[in-house]
Amino acid sequence: MNNILWILQIFLAAVFAWHGWMYAAWPPSAERMHEKLHPGQSLGVAPRLRTFIGICELLAAVGLLLPWLTGILPGFTSLAALGLTLVMIGAAGFHLKRHEYANVAISVVLIVLCVIVAYGRSPIVSA
Repeated sequence: MNNILWILQIFLAAVFAWHGWMYAAWPPSAERMHEKLHPGQSLGVAPRLRTFIGICELLAAVGLLLPWLTGILPGFTSLAALGLTLVMIGAAGFHLKRHEYANVAISVVLIVLCVIVAYGRSPIVSA
């Protein structure tokens, strides 16, 4: 079970680090490019909120790996996964409202994986 949890943690950390970096470092030119490629379809997220979400995802990606890897406050790994679960519930609702069903499905898969890690790395279960 430990190996499966590590695989999930590494996968989730990679996904959220990539997405977090993309959101945190989103330049204004990318916004204009998106508008050219998808006329009339905005990203729907204010720039400051997008940056905030990106930074939170980057920090959570670190939180998925570092506490359990170092053994320093390993319960934070479970908290990082739980926090990402909440972020993804919000993302699923956002995409559902916009009728982006493929993105809703991805969000639901990530929710399930985050819940597995949160439960598997919980101090109560791990003890």
